[in-house]
Amino acid sequence: MSGPSKKVVDVAFKASRTIDWDGMAKLLVSDEARKEFATLRRAFNEVNSQLETKFSQEPEPIDWEYYRKGIGSRLVDMYKQAYESIEIPKFEDKVTPEYKPKFDQLSVELKEAEQQSLKESERLEKEIAEVQELKTKLGTMTAEEYFEKHPELKKKFDDEIRNDNWGY
Repeated sequence: MSGPSKKVVDVAFKASRTIDWDGMAKLLVSDEARKEFATLRRAFNEVNSQLETKFSQEPEPIDWEYYRKGIGSRLVDMYKQAYESIEIPKFEDKVTPEYKPKFDQLSVELKEAEQQSLKESERLEKEIAEVQELKTKLGTMTAEEYFEKHPELKKKFDDEIRNDNWGY
């Protein structure tokens, strides 16, 4: 195989090895998303197998002698000359260089957003744990115990009392 078809097959093969289908499937939460993901994966595999089979094979050489016997050498020679003069242009990828920097920038932004999301998730998990702890202890907790955990509220209340500001 040579030329653009080999490049397409090579790129598709490399892409199929680097995709973490199982990892992506674990992130899906709805049944609709799982169905769409399965459809995407099936379509990707079909296209990939077509690329591997159709475009990875060299065409069979033409048996010019067979045609010379049945048609005549003059006509076959004319077709052979025309066939051999055909030049298939090489594929030049002009799109990838244009979009690669944008894709790389989006990848960086994605990683930053992922880190922020993980930090926010961690913060929210801690907050949920604190609220659940407060919920269980609320019936037996004294004001002093509450103010130990929230000194800013104690300061606010002390300032209001000191300034004779009772909120009405």
